[in-house]
Amino acid sequence: MFEFVRKHNKVMQVMLFLLIVPSFVLFGLDGYRNSGEQGAAVAKVDGRDIKQSEWDAAHKSEVDRLRASMPSLDPKLLDSPEAKYATLERLVRDKVLAAAAQKSHLVTSDVRLARDLQDNQSIASLRRPDGTLDMDRYRQLVGSQGMTPEMFEARVRADLSTRQVIQGVAGTGFASGAQADVSLNAFFERREIQVARFNTSDYASKISPSDAELETYYKNNPALFQAPEQADIDFVVLDLDAVKRNITINEADLKTYFEQNSAKLSGQEERRASHILIASPKSAAAAERQKAKAKADELLATVRKSPDSFADVARKNSQDPGSAVNGGDLDFFARGAMVKPFEDAAFTMKKGDVSDVVESDFGFHIIKLTDVRAPKARSFEEMKPEHEADLKKQQAQRKFAETADAFTNSVEQDDTMKQIGERLKLEVKTAQGVTRKPAANVIGALANAKFLSAVFSPDSVEKKHNTPAIEIASNQIVAAHVSKYTPARTLPLAEVKDRVRERVLAVQGAELARKEGAGSLAKWKASPAAATLPEAVVVSREQTQKLPATVVEAAMRADASALPAFAGIDLGNQGYAVVKVNRIVPREPATEASAKQDRSQYAQWWTSAENLAYYALLKDRFKVQMKVAKPAIRTAEEMMQPTMTQ
Repeated sequence: MFEFVRKHNKVMQVMLFLLIVPSFVLFGLDGYRNSGEQGAAVAKVDGRDIKQSEWDAAHKSEVDRLRASMPSLDPKLLDSPEAKYATLERLVRDKVLAAAAQKSHLVTSDVRLARDLQDNQSIASLRRPDGTLDMDRYRQLVGSQGMTPEMFEARVRADLSTRQVIQGVAGTGFASGAQADVSLNAFFERREIQVARFNTSDYASKISPSDAELETYYKNNPALFQAPEQADIDFVVLDLDAVKRNITINEADLKTYFEQNSAKLSGQEERRASHILIASPKSAAAAERQKAKAKADELLATVRKSPDSFADVARKNSQDPGSAVNGGDLDFFARGAMVKPFEDAAFTMKKGDVSDVVESDFGFHIIKLTDVRAPKARSFEEMKPEHEADLKKQQAQRKFAETADAFTNSVEQDDTMKQIGERLKLEVKTAQGVTRKPAANVIGALANAKFLSAVFSPDSVEKKHNTPAIEIASNQIVAAHVSKYTPARTLPLAEVKDRVRERVLAVQGAELARKEGAGSLAKWKASPAAATLPEAVVVSREQTQKLPATVVEAAMRADASALPAFAGIDLGNQGYAVVKVNRIVPREPATEASAKQDRSQYAQWWTSAENLAYYALLKDRFKVQMKVAKPAIRTAEEMMQPTMTQ
């Protein structure tokens, strides 16, 4: 039913980001800090302001959470105005639900809190084998988000309380099967239609605009023929690579590092073993496990009497299909490749040894160690390049913060880029014709929306100050100075006359198409038999037959009480279309499983609509005020443009 989702992955990334609703995921949202008292108010809920700093903190946390949970999410989406506004709406939503919970005296008991924490998978992973919680790891985990266990548990308790606000609606929403079928059948029904297209391009040969018409259009639409504002800039990028270039490692440090790390960096010891497995999963009954163990003991006695028969015994008796055909051979492996009981046994044996029966979650193993491959020792000269790179990286990471402070101070003091480059031994780069919107093939600083916004700020353009030091990626900051600025300007008519002509032809052609299409519509309505139309096709909202969506929607919405029915559709610059609806084609019967799935989906939509209506009521009750304008709606393609990170 929803083939669109699979075909439009980029669009769905946009929609996923803007529509993800959960306001609290473990260690996710940490934007409710008291430090949000600074900055202008961006919204108000129940008489209390939400400050700009609180919004910024919430968005940063939301971005971190999304990057962790959806690594494939296009990072260009995260800094868009739509994404930031979506974070503000979620922040407001949380405040509204919290206010509703407080006013309704909805609280979370200690028992409910304990049950939720016990069910939490992130916390469950911290439990020891005896079931007790490793408190040190627990404190470390919540501490990584700037919280104590008490703060975290209070956060969970508050979230559980706010969930109760909406659960009263979400938990009781339903739609009857009959109600769902009526709506779904209407939505997915098919119609046999005929479509006459009056395309703008078909009228181009009938139009010959005069120079006066071109000039009039040019003067009335100056925004269509503008060259964007541009800037020539000098800029400096500080990153780890730049810091590393200025670091020299002496021979003594390299030798010390070699002595301390050569064994670790030379590689791991590897062992080769064969095994005989009598399979018996840990979940099997005790009697079955005992029977498998007895079989393994019997085979062990056999190979102990005749060690050379190990491979033949494995081929005939091992229940590991991957190795049995090879006489039980597992090839070479290092530590960490096998289950722990198997590994512990294999790495304590000598070449040629046969182990006792080893129990694992898979069953019972008899192991024969067939070879040992020690790591190859590498000389100081062989490892010198690797060690030098490692030490440079370590020192660069320690020195970066110090260099970044010096970089930021120099930028703020309006030192020239040349002075900053010479002082910190950084390359000064130049770029001409930089625009607010980067070209598709640009990467790095010149593709970063935050940096470009600083370049074109009044402080940089009018007051001639350096931009602030802008962080464009982890351990990467940049600053620039505008050497030349050219404001946006309307290009002379002589330069754009061909473009003007194209637009005038399109406008006048579309007008002719609309006029002829509307005339035909009126004539065919008066005399349907006189209509000369292309061959009929059957369409639905799922099967559009490659027709424009507006045409299909008009056909599906046409009054079918008296057929044939006609409708006219203005296609804008594309022209005009007339649709004739001949008959209704019932929806194809759904299988029982498909019908059940459709009804379930419909019930979810219905419940979601009720939730939204209830939330709208709560917003009104708690006098929500949004003090930041909502970004204009853009297409998914446009939303992918604003920001490109390195």
